[in-house]
Amino acid sequence: MLDILRDKKVIFFDVGYTLDAPASGDWMFTNRFLELAGDKLKQRTETEIQQAREAGLRFLSQNHVIQTVEAEIRNFFDYYSMISDRLDLGLSEKERDQIARDRACNMKNYIPYPGIVEVLSTLSTTHKLGIISDTWPSIMPQLEYIGVSQYLSFCTFSCFVGVFKPDKRIYLDALNKCGVSAEETVFIDDAVGNLGGATALGITPILIAANPASNVETKYTKIRDLRELIR
Repeated sequence: MLDILRDKKVIFFDVGYTLDAPASGDWMFTNRFLELAGDKLKQRTETEIQQAREAGLRFLSQNHVIQTVEAEIRNFFDYYSMISDRLDLGLSEKERDQIARDRACNMKNYIPYPGIVEVLSTLSTTHKLGIISDTWPSIMPQLEYIGVSQYLSFCTFSCFVGVFKPDKRIYLDALNKCGVSAEETVFIDDAVGNLGGATALGITPILIAANPASNVETKYTKIRDLRELIR
């Protein structure tokens, strides 16, 4: 076991690029979206696409506090409508609905990283495990799909708390649920900024760089594979 874990009682994990990755290579531009809009999308410039993405994400962040998958689907429908309109993709109402439902309900959009079940099942015998994630209500079937939900004792999701990492309130919610001091916990995430928010409260950070974009220089302990935690 990684030495940094030995005197801890709780380990918190992020989900995206920590436990799994998007099957299409993009969290929002799913395979279904690319099937229906990919040809026209290729005709747009990177700047146009980025501006549309930013507008869509602003909408999602402003309408993030939701409780159900159906509400999530409605938000995604509006998101894909904005993307289609801004990029002139010509997606019909039926197609936008299909894409939104696929984004929320098709668990094949997620590819679990190798070894995550082994890691969480092993660590669950010595630690309490939890999740801290910027995510949507469909995260629950996602965690079941990738095979780790049974090893989790508590979860903190931004869509329920109403703030995103690194806002301290999301970490305080997690600490309140686990019932131990921050110094007795570890948080594993793929973003240095998110780890900074946790560190400010006394939580021990570990950077996971399974995604090459996360492999940056940092003062934090860094791993490239979760299996390093138990070997």
